[in-house]
Amino acid sequence: MVVEKKGKIAGAGAEEAVIKADPTKKAGDSIRISTEVIAVIAGIVSSDIPGIAGMSGGVVGGIAEKLGRRDLTKGIKVRIDEDKVTIDLNVIADYGTSIVDATDKLKKEIRNNVEKSTGLKVEAININVLGIEVPKEDEEEKSAGKKEA
Repeated sequence: MVVEKKGKIAGAGAEEAVIKADPTKKAGDSIRISTEVIAVIAGIVSSDIPGIAGMSGGVVGGIAEKLGRRDLTKGIKVRIDEDKVTIDLNVIADYGTSIVDATDKLKKEIRNNVEKSTGLKVEAININVLGIEVPKEDEEEKSAGKKEA
């Protein structure tokens, strides 16, 4: 497998990798993979990792969102350079979880899934933990305690 080039997808504004199955052929079959596809894979994986409560659009992006099916790419940026992929994620961790353990598992699972699904090499995964999700019952107990005082 050879990644021929990267470029812009017409009308979409996203980068893509063009993969040729047989490097000895100059023309023929190819596969185009958008950075958005890679971001969706990372988003799906993120929704299954214990300790990761959600994604955040960034410091400027505002409020953290719970992971859902509507916007799996929120808080995820993907760059493709030749046949290497770099993924940046902005996440919210669950309160009480080991952030290092959760993010290590997240990196491992994203790397495995992206490489298996696309055939591209994941060069780096950068995770920014931008907040902590406090369980609702803890928030309610604190609110009730303030009202009684």
